[in-house]
Amino acid sequence: MSLAKPSGFATDVISVATRAIRSLLREPEAIIPALVIPVFFYAINIGSLQDVAEQLPGDIDFKAFQLPVAIIFAVTGVSRANVVVTDIQTGYLDKLLITPIRRSALLLGMMIADFVLVFGLSLMVVGLGFIVGVRFESGPLGVLAFLIIAAGWGLAFTGFPYTIALRTGNPAAVNSSFLIFFPFAFLTSSFLPLEALTSWLRTVARWNPVTYLLEGLRSLITEGWVAEDLLRAVAAVVGIALVTFTMAFRSLQKRVATG
Repeated sequence: MSLAKPSGFATDVISVATRAIRSLLREPEAIIPALVIPVFFYAINIGSLQDVAEQLPGDIDFKAFQLPVAIIFAVTGVSRANVVVTDIQTGYLDKLLITPIRRSALLLGMMIADFVLVFGLSLMVVGLGFIVGVRFESGPLGVLAFLIIAAGWGLAFTGFPYTIALRTGNPAAVNSSFLIFFPFAFLTSSFLPLEALTSWLRTVARWNPVTYLLEGLRSLITEGWVAEDLLRAVAAVVGIALVTFTMAFRSLQKRVATG
């Protein structure tokens, strides 16, 4: 009698990712709010602040200036963490854990689906930017770099909701994980350039990784390929990812150990 061999790690990841991506198509309610809210605020911010911003030194194109903010709000906090909670509550995760599937593949597969989702959301918001007249000085490759960096940030942030999901198994706690982003979002150059902020807020913003993320994304639109700004943006994404992914995978290990 021959025993079935466990599949490879890549196969495990692809299997989990395929299931998660298919579920996205059946759950438009998980996508529409993530798109509607940033588009709404993008329109409101442009309508209410554009005239004020144009009076500031530097000849700011406020539509271009706000587009990265809309992108960040669209992709931050979007994840399949609620699916993880459902799998915990229904016992599906326990069933997976008694199979030969690699434990890390359970989380990596979900994260691949998250990247697909946030890349798609970024693409739609950029499309809105083109409609209102935003153009990229960095050209088509700059648009692609913009989308990848933005989606990378969205993926990096997913470590927070996954950590909460695996630690608590509570959907309400997962839904509140977006609150973690509020200090990142508003204590930065979201609405005005860094030099236009008050002294204390400018100091705080300089320590905020989102500041460098926004500056890198904005540079692709208004300046072209500015290596220093892009490196800082990538460093901000990687730095947050190292922290959140460590938290998430340790939480997965604890969930596996305790059942």
